[in-house]
Amino acid sequence: MATNKHIESGILELYIAGALSDKENEQVYSLMMEHPEILEEVKEIEKSISILTSHVAPKDAKNSFKDVLIKMLQEKEDSAKTIPLRTSKNNWVTYTGWAATLVVGSTLILSLNKSANLQGQIDTINEAKEQYEIQLDKSNADLAENKKLLAVIRSKEIVTVPLQGQKVYPEAYAKVYWNKNSKNIYLDVQGLPNPPKGKVYQVWSLKLDPLAPTSLGTIDNFTASDTKIFTIENPNDSQAFGITLEPAGGSATPTLEQLYTLGAV
Repeated sequence: MATNKHIESGILELYIAGALSDKENEQVYSLMMEHPEILEEVKEIEKSISILTSHVAPKDAKNSFKDVLIKMLQEKEDSAKTIPLRTSKNNWVTYTGWAATLVVGSTLILSLNKSANLQGQIDTINEAKEQYEIQLDKSNADLAENKKLLAVIRSKEIVTVPLQGQKVYPEAYAKVYWNKNSKNIYLDVQGLPNPPKGKVYQVWSLKLDPLAPTSLGTIDNFTASDTKIFTIENPNDSQAFGITLEPAGGSATPTLEQLYTLGAV
């Protein structure tokens, strides 16, 4: 009979589980209204699920969801080997029990996945916040340093010495801001190219007559600097300043063939 066909098809179980489309739900509802035996079967299924949730689920709570799935699949495979003439109510209770467990377990896994995704988004936001705070601290430190340098070079005690590019690199330029009282120079080398690997720029204080160079040290962190402004001690009575390109570690005397900039006080 058509009613038996619908009962055995499994569509009633899907109807109760809420797994049908709106159109299919309407069709099942119409069948229930037309055929009392279908309505009775739906009630039996709902009753079986109630029995399962009140008796079976607590007893099996110690089993993992993985074990439940394995057992359900094994039972489904065993039942597929024979074609029973009629499914007993006891077997039906077991089957609907595993189905209900699967639905509940799937809902739990979906909820856990959503929670994990949300936590991942929160972690990403926190990491971005930490990076922003680090960048903000660095920006504030750079701003304070720039204000300090600006105050220094605007001081009336500062002597400004422009350094012009030389034959080896005519496009080069630099500038020395010399505070004789503090015996420091503030060297702006924005106009110099990055030194080749294994080379460094070396700064020289010069006496002109006779020519006597005194090393003020090498600029070892030239490439890493953003401002290209360096503070260097200069206790000398300088008459000029020069910058040469030297091997890493510097040289005892300037390599004149690699003189990049030069300027007199």
